[in-house]
Amino acid sequence: MQEAPGGGKPALLFLCHRIPYPPNKGDKIRSFHLLQHLSRHFDIYLASFVDDPQDWPWAVELERYCRAVFLRPLRPWRATLRSLSGLLTGQALSIPYYSDRTLRQWVEQAVLDHDIRHAIVYSSAMAQFLPAQGRDFTRKVIDFVDVDSDKWQQYAAQKPPPMSWVYRREARCLLRLEQELAQRFDAGLFVSSAEAALFHELSPETAHKIGYYNNGVDCDYFDPGLDPARLPDNPFPQDSLPLVFTGAMDYWPNVDAVTWFVRGILPQLRRSHPAVLFYIVGGNPARSVQQLAREPGVTVTGRVEDVRPYLQHALAVVAPMRVARGVQNKVLEGMAMARPVLASSKGLEGIGASHGEQVLLADTAGDYQRLLAEVIEGLHDELGSRARRWVQRAFNWDQNLPEVVLLLGQPSSAPEYVRTQSDD
Repeated sequence: MQEAPGGGKPALLFLCHRIPYPPNKGDKIRSFHLLQHLSRHFDIYLASFVDDPQDWPWAVELERYCRAVFLRPLRPWRATLRSLSGLLTGQALSIPYYSDRTLRQWVEQAVLDHDIRHAIVYSSAMAQFLPAQGRDFTRKVIDFVDVDSDKWQQYAAQKPPPMSWVYRREARCLLRLEQELAQRFDAGLFVSSAEAALFHELSPETAHKIGYYNNGVDCDYFDPGLDPARLPDNPFPQDSLPLVFTGAMDYWPNVDAVTWFVRGILPQLRRSHPAVLFYIVGGNPARSVQQLAREPGVTVTGRVEDVRPYLQHALAVVAPMRVARGVQNKVLEGMAMARPVLASSKGLEGIGASHGEQVLLADTAGDYQRLLAEVIEGLHDELGSRARRWVQRAFNWDQNLPEVVLLLGQPSSAPEYVRTQSDD
């Protein structure tokens, strides 16, 4: 890697669609750890949006990792109105959603003032802010995270008209954008080998520079062996059988998952096991999620100070995802806390764990009924410890992130995933 004049670290432009702090939801967990790791090798100039007013006080934390930080407020209702212009221009709606002249001007000036020649773009919508389409950069990498176009296709299958038409259009436009960006960037990365393989099929002409790096889990933080005195008390009623779902509860796939579970799975479970309770743990619960708290045995907590006691004392963690792309951090965190995790096929994508070895695969009401009975009977007592060991091996930030540094710093380097496939 070339050093900056004077022997300092090279300057890096980091474009991110949501402030990467605090790391309290899926995309922010990944972006924060990426930022933290890259700060060891680059002087970072970060430009990002803040779409949650509660995140503004945390902005000062980013100064520990960045040479300069520029944040812009993003009001979702206003951005949604702005995104409708994409229907007229033929763009994916996420492009005008994030359009911002002031952020664009700051980026252009920062690149000029600091002679920035390396860039990392986190999320396809942020590529629009790369000056001159990135032609003057020595090395530029995009972290797509998920194949977003496929996720919108899944949305379309779950929604009635006219939204199904809007989502199907967004899927087509996003795929076209993803393919164009894969052509323009030196390397494109996804959150798992499954995501990278899917994109290889969708964009075979760019397969030679598409790879992935796994998410990680802070297993020192998510540690079931921590002294209980250092954690809040057990949040569940005595003698209950609590099931826990964690995640951002204004995110539609999470809303869909808990709604389906409460309406289609939980009543049958409680008929067989009346002590079963279902806790929905996560910030900004949508109104439809709040209404689920009226159902017998359901608690909606909203944002909590510390999610670990809910995981540590749960009978099991559930992830009944029906729409998903990438890797579910809720599953990894439950596994790291050595709890039995009952997850759908989609909830397990990209994790590579095996049914009965590290996780329990549950797609139907019958699956949940049978597997929950087995958990209660103690038939899966070793599952949690095997799950934690799996996460420690495969989902370690310090092992997974060095490849991003390599791709940013060494021209002509191909993702390890591509090199491995070539060897095969």
